Formats: sequence, structure tokens, C-alpha cells
Amino acid sequence: MNAKWLLKAVLLFIGLVCAAASSASGRSESVRVALIKGVDEVRIDGSGLLAADGNGNPVPLELPCTIRRNSDKLLVSGGRSFRRLTVSAPEKIRINGKNYRGIFDFYPSDKGVLVVNELPIEEYLVGLINCEISSLWPIEAIKSQAVIARSYAIYQKDARRNALYHLESSVMDQVYDGVDIEDSRAARGVRETEGEVLVASGAVIQAFYHSSCGGHTEAAHNVWGADVPYLQGVECRYCLSAPSINWEAVLPLKKIESQLRASGYQLGAIADIKAGKPNRSGRLQDVTIAHSRGELLISGVNFRKAVGYAVIKSTNMTIRIRGDEAVFSGLGNGHGVGLCQWGAKQRAADGFNYREILSSYYPGVKVEKLKY
Repeated sequence: MNAKWLLKAVLLFIGLVCAAASSASGRSESVRVALIKGVDEVRIDGSGLLAADGNGNPVPLELPCTIRRNSDKLLVSGGRSFRRLTVSAPEKIRINGKNYRGIFDFYPSDKGVLVVNELPIEEYLVGLINCEISSLWPIEAIKSQAVIARSYAIYQKDARRNALYHLESSVMDQVYDGVDIEDSRAARGVRETEGEVLVASGAVIQAFYHSSCGGHTEAAHNVWGADVPYLQGVECRYCLSAPSINWEAVLPLKKIESQLRASGYQLGAIADIKAGKPNRSGRLQDVTIAHSRGELLISGVNFRKAVGYAVIKSTNMTIRIRGDEAVFSGLGNGHGVGLCQWGAKQRAADGFNYREILSSYYPGVKVEKLKY
């Protein structure tokens, strides 16, 4: 490698990293997001990309290139291996066909390649809006989403400050798909609430939210066992006109058996599934499963988790057996805790501003502006 090129690359890479850090500190805090976890191969491309290994030494890349895990190292196209790779770009980098901005760390993980994206929170939020809701919704609903997503990100950053990343880019935290679905309305919602978060007792709250509650949001202690003052559950009739508010799922009993066993429950052939009493929000507290070895009592939350969140959309449901199948009929979508997104949309359409919307779902919580 030419010594002059090496020096130039090192200086340019350091400049990009410092510029990104300056941008983050000047406009907002940065956040580290796990974009990809446990895949066999990652393909990257872009213009002006610069890479460095775990020791800061520049790594020339012939683009496009692939990165794979090889034991405890990363194997890059051409046969070179590294324990860690950091990539930066002046504008965007394309990873597995999607465009992102910021700085990217690639690590070998137990199940494949881990890709972590570091970028300013305000930029992260613009790319998040159209993943969580639609920027075609009323602007006050978009601003509500921006504030709760920012609050959630700040809370998770503090909770995971010693981890490789603060957030996952999936429903495990908040869905984030990069810059390709950013638009001016999403950017406006973030800009007009810049730095604003929800605060209770002097601390940023864990601002949970979900798609639709079906008439009443859920108390956090019914889902996670934590009694949180601002997450006690409130009445919400605004989401009842949402599309797909009513849902039905039909599953063979044998499939439910296999899914419960895969989740660690010991049971024989299922003969019946009985819904327990609903709680104050209308959701099932528990489910009793009669099987060939006896009965299994399982909480409604854990039953939904075992059978599948995408199948059992809410624990606000009824259950009936039809031959060798179970028929689940329910209302709403999600765990039900915190803000109801479809409810927020309708409230905004009815003239509520974003602060009024937030106060209705998180009683006693204040909107405050962070000092970045």
C-alpha cells in the first residue's frame, strides 16, 4: 500500500468520524442501532466509503463487497479477515440493498454478522416515522410519534449504555429501515418537536406504544409485572374505526401444541382451550389448556408470545374450539401499553394537538426539551 495513500486515507477517515461526532453533538445525541443480527452474509456498496479495522488501520474495499462471519472473525471479499470493521461514508452506505447514513460497526456474533449503525437520534427518527406509522397521517399524530420514539430511544440508550448497541431496528424496540422511506412530512414532525421527550419524576420515561388498543389501553403490570404510574391504562374509543381493529385467527390444535412445547411448556394432546376472566382493559388474564396429561394455566401474555404475536394480535379476545381447530376472535393489535397509534391518529384528526394526545395516554407526564 502506498504510504501517501495510507496517510491520506487515515486522515480522511478520522475526519469523517469527527464530522459525524460533531454533527451528533451539535444537532442531537447519537444512538447505536442494531440494523442486522445473525445473518450469514452482508453486502455493502456506496460512494466514497472508508473502512478501518478494530485498531483504526484503514482497510481498502473493492465495492460492492460482502462480509461474512468466519469463526470469531469477519471475512471480507478477497479473503481478508478482521475482528471488527468500521465503515463510514460522506453521504450514504447501501447495506443489503437498503440505504443508511452514519457510522457502521460490523462484528462477528454467535449466529452470523452483527451490523450496528451510529447516527444522530433526530436523523434516526426521520427514518423511523414511516416504519411505525404513516407520514400521510395528520401532522399532530406524526409529532406525537416523534416525541414517544425519541423518549423511548433516550431511555433505552441510558439503560443499555454499556452494550454494543442501544436499540434493535425491529419490533423488539422500534422499527427502523434507513433513509429510503424518509420524506418531508416525517422530517417536519421530527423538526417541530426537536429534542422533546416525555418526563416523569425528572427522568425520561419508557414510552411504550402499540398499534391499536381496541377501546382501552393496558396497564404495564398486566404485561410485564411492573407497576408504572404513567402506564396504568386509559379508555380510548378513538381507534375503534381503525382498519383491521377486529381480527380472527384459526389454528389447528396440533400446531398450538407444538408452539407451546417449543416455548418450554410440557403438555399432551390438547382437548380444549378456555379463556380466563378479562381484566379491566378487557384483555384475558390467563388461558387454561386442557390436555391429555391434565391442565395448563398460562397467562394471556405468555400464551400470545408462544403462539405468535402476528397470529394472536391482542389478548383482548375470545376463544372457541371448532373440531380440531381453535378460533380466536379479538380486538386491537399489540400489547396495548402506552400510546395507541390509531387512536392518536383519530385524536389528531379531531383537532387535538400532540401535547394533548400525549397527556391522554401518559397521565401526569410532561413534555420537556432536552439540551443536546
